[in-house]
Amino acid sequence: MTTAELIARVAAEQGVAQDHVKTIIDSALAVITTAANAGEEVVLSRFGRFKVADRPERQGRNPATGKAMTIAAAKKLTFAPAKNVRDALNAAAPGYIASTTS
Repeated sequence: MTTAELIARVAAEQGVAQDHVKTIIDSALAVITTAANAGEEVVLSRFGRFKVADRPERQGRNPATGKAMTIAAAKKLTFAPAKNVRDALNAAAPGYIASTTS
C-alpha cells in the first residue's frame, strides 16, 4: 500500500477530503520523525512502538571489489508491533493457534 492509497482509504472510511487526511498523516509522520530524532520512543497503543537503536561501527566488504571496509556507526528506527497486530498477522498463517488467554 502506498501513501496515496492509505490516504484514499482513510478519507473514504471517514468521509473527509483526501487533502485533510494527507495533512494529518504528514503531520503525524513529522512528529514521529522529530521524536525519533530526539531519541524518544514513540508508542502507538494497539499498533506498536517505534524506537531508535544504535548500530555500532563494523567491518564489511565492498561488494564490487571485495575489499574490507569499515561501515560507520549509525542510528536506525526499529518497529515492534503490538500484541494485537502480531496476533492479527499470525491468525492467517496455516497452523496458527491463537492464544485463549488475555
